[in-house]
Amino acid sequence: MYNLDVIFMKKKSNKNNLLSFRKYLCIFIVILSAIVSGLVYFINVFPLEYFLVFISLIIIIDLIVIYLILSKGHIKNVIGGFLALILIVIMTLGINYGLNTMDFLKSFGFSDYKTESYSVLVLSSSKFKSVSDLKNKTIGYLSKDNNEGLSKVVDKIKKKINYKEKIEEDVDSLITSLINEKVDAIVIDDARLDILKEENNEEYNLLKKIGSYSIDVKSEKIGKEVDVTNSSFNIYVSGIDTYGSINKVSRSDVNILITVNPVTKEILLTNIPRDYYVKLHKNGEYDKLTHAGIYGIDESINTLEDLFDTKINYYVKVNFTSLVDIVDALDGITVNSPYSFVSQDGYSYKKGDNILDGKKALSFARERKSFKEGDRTRGENQQRVLTALINKAMSPKIITNYTNLLTSLKGKFVTNISDEDITKLIKMQLKNNSSWTINSVSVNGTDAMDYVYSYKKVKLYVMKPDYETVNNAKEQIKKVQDKKG
Repeated sequence: MYNLDVIFMKKKSNKNNLLSFRKYLCIFIVILSAIVSGLVYFINVFPLEYFLVFISLIIIIDLIVIYLILSKGHIKNVIGGFLALILIVIMTLGINYGLNTMDFLKSFGFSDYKTESYSVLVLSSSKFKSVSDLKNKTIGYLSKDNNEGLSKVVDKIKKKINYKEKIEEDVDSLITSLINEKVDAIVIDDARLDILKEENNEEYNLLKKIGSYSIDVKSEKIGKEVDVTNSSFNIYVSGIDTYGSINKVSRSDVNILITVNPVTKEILLTNIPRDYYVKLHKNGEYDKLTHAGIYGIDESINTLEDLFDTKINYYVKVNFTSLVDIVDALDGITVNSPYSFVSQDGYSYKKGDNILDGKKALSFARERKSFKEGDRTRGENQQRVLTALINKAMSPKIITNYTNLLTSLKGKFVTNISDEDITKLIKMQLKNNSSWTINSVSVNGTDAMDYVYSYKKVKLYVMKPDYETVNNAKEQIKKVQDKKG
C-alpha cells in the first residue's frame, strides 16, 4: 500500500511539474512576443496598417499555441510544444534582426566631427627621426587662421618642444622651403600630401614622415531636410580615396548627385568627373572637383550647388573599404558592361552582365587607364555599380543577407540623412511596393592642363567643363524634381 501511495505521489508531482513547465513556457512566449512587438514599434518601419496586422497575427498565434500547450490531451500538448519551439526560434531571430536594425539606424544623422590627418615631414636625407629631434629648429606650416585642425596640431607640438616657426602662403612654397633647407621640417595635411604624391612623385620621394597627428574638428552642419516621401531631394555621394576611417578628410574621387522624386518613383544619377575644373565656393578659385574634398564635404557640396544651381539636401560619404564590404554583404552585384576589358588590377570583365564581388566591383569602379575616354568612362562605370547596388538593395533577396548587410555598413559611411527619414522611406516602399526608374546623365568636358588652387606650382591635368552638358544635367535634374505624380 505504501509503495502505491509513493508511486501515486510521484506521478502527481511529475504531472504538476509538467503543468508548471507548460505555464512557464507560455509566459516565456508572451514575453518574447512583447519584446518583438516593442522592437517593431520602436524601429517604426512598418506602415500603421501593417503594424496592426502584425500585432494581430502575433496575438492570434500566441493564443493558439498557449491553448494547445495548456489543453488536456497528449497530442494537443505535443503539437503545441512543437509550434512553441518554432515560434521561439522565429521570435529569437526577429529580436536579433530588430536589435541589428536599431543599432544600424543609429549610424544615420549628422556627424558632429570630421578627422583631419597631418604629417610632420623632413628631408629624407636628414638625421631627424622624431618630432623631439626638432627642438630649437625651424618648422614651417600654412597660416593657422580659420584652420582649427592645424592650430590643434601646432599646439600639440608646442607643448612638446620649443622651435621657431615660419608661415608660408601656400603648399608649394611650404614644400619648396623644406627642399631648399630654409626650414628643418614642415607640417602639412595628408590630403595635400596625397596631391604631391600623385602629381610630383620625385619631390615626394625627397621627404620622410617623422610624426603623425589625427585631429577631430567640429563639422559645419550642411544640407536642408525635406519631407522625403512627398518632396524631391538631392543626395551627394562622395567616394574618398582612402581605406579605413570614413571620417577622414580626403580628396573626393567619386562625385555623384542622386536626384530622388519619391512621388513619381524616379531616380537620376548625375556623374561629375573627379578632375572637373570648377570654381571653389569658398574663394572663387579654380580647382579640380576632387580637391574640394580637402576642405571638407561641405565645400564639395557648396561647389556642386553653384555648378548645377540646385540645393543638395543630404550627403553620403563612403570609401574603398565601404564598397568592398557592402557588395560582399549583398553576395555580389550584377553589373552590365558595354565592353570587355582587363583592369590594372588584373581582373577581366566581359561585355554584358558580370557578377562581381567586392574587390572586382571596386576595381571596375576605379578603372580608367583601360579606356580611351579615361575618367569619363570611369564615371559611367561608377554609375553602373551604384545602379546595381540600388537594384540589389531593393530586391526581396536582401532579407537573407539582412544582418550581414547591416554589419558591413556599420561605421562604413557618414551621412546627414536622419534615421527618421530612412524609416519614412522604408515605410513608403513597403506600403506602395512600387518599382523605381533609374536614369543617369554625365557632364563632359575637354582635356586640358591648367593651374589649380590646391597646387599652384605647375599646370595639372584638368577637364574643362562643356557647359552644354552642364546645362543639360541642370535641366534633367530640374525635370525630375518638378515632375508631379
